[in-house]
Amino acid sequence: MFSVFVPSESALKKATITDFAALPDNAVWIDLVNPTMPEDKAVERLAGIAVPTREDMQEIEISSRLYIENGARYMTATLMCQSDTDMPRTTAVTFILAGHRLVTVRYDTPKPFAVVEYKLARSCSPAITGEQVLMELLDAVIDRCADILERVGADIDQVSHDIFEPDSERHGHAKQYSRILIAIGRKGDLTSKVRESLVSIGRLVTFLSAVVEGVKWSKDMREQLKTMQRDVGSLTDHASYLSNKITFVLDAMLGVVNLEQNNIIKLFSVMAVVLMPPTLIASIYGMNFKDMPELQWHLGYPLAIVAMVAAAVVPYYIFKLKKWL
Repeated sequence: MFSVFVPSESALKKATITDFAALPDNAVWIDLVNPTMPEDKAVERLAGIAVPTREDMQEIEISSRLYIENGARYMTATLMCQSDTDMPRTTAVTFILAGHRLVTVRYDTPKPFAVVEYKLARSCSPAITGEQVLMELLDAVIDRCADILERVGADIDQVSHDIFEPDSERHGHAKQYSRILIAIGRKGDLTSKVRESLVSIGRLVTFLSAVVEGVKWSKDMREQLKTMQRDVGSLTDHASYLSNKITFVLDAMLGVVNLEQNNIIKLFSVMAVVLMPPTLIASIYGMNFKDMPELQWHLGYPLAIVAMVAAAVVPYYIFKLKKWL
């Protein structure tokens, strides 16, 4: 499917398309979502461009993602999808500027597209161009990445609090440790995906800044591009900082798990030492030799019990005095 947006007096309206051969010439934004072959051909005839395939969009070479062909600027970036769920993913989105018309090609539903569509449907300049729509989309994408990083930072702070300032209920609970480790892993995966997206957006903005040198863009748009470059740079640095923090929190969590395991092993070791003397006494008097004078004692059995209890209690209190328990 695809959507065609045309400017009106104070908004960007979505046009109703019933015939692919009659696309409106005043369309400033054509949004292709999982396009079919007839839709591709219709857009190619209107905009005079070649719509890249999904395989082309997934190429990682810079020359395959950022290039100029027949006067049109092709820019492919990696955007975040489903970042609010437990299964975030990235998707390749291609932005094509042909003349003053923007064509976007995507196979997923990044949230910034819906945000920009709603924003421009409420209010925009009647003279809006494809370049301005592109700037709105890039700005929304960068804001979305910033929001995700803010949420990740808050979540990591909470995880760090759970590790270093645990409540009494968490101590020794394997399920709680598993929950924390899963949370750390998910935040690390989300942060790496956001960083990947920011790197691709940064390359796109740099490429766009280079190709507009010979184009008559307004001073405000040029300043906006510079602001985007600074924002992307600072967010990339922040994503790297969060990655390092996640690594530190993961190491701390693994250290806590090792301490808990050591405490359990220490407890078993102490119990083995405490029970060893009583076991020795019981083993001696469990022997069935004929000449064992203690077997004829009237108080032999209670004395053996007392000796075994004492042999267990004395090592226990020695460990307590030395603070080994």
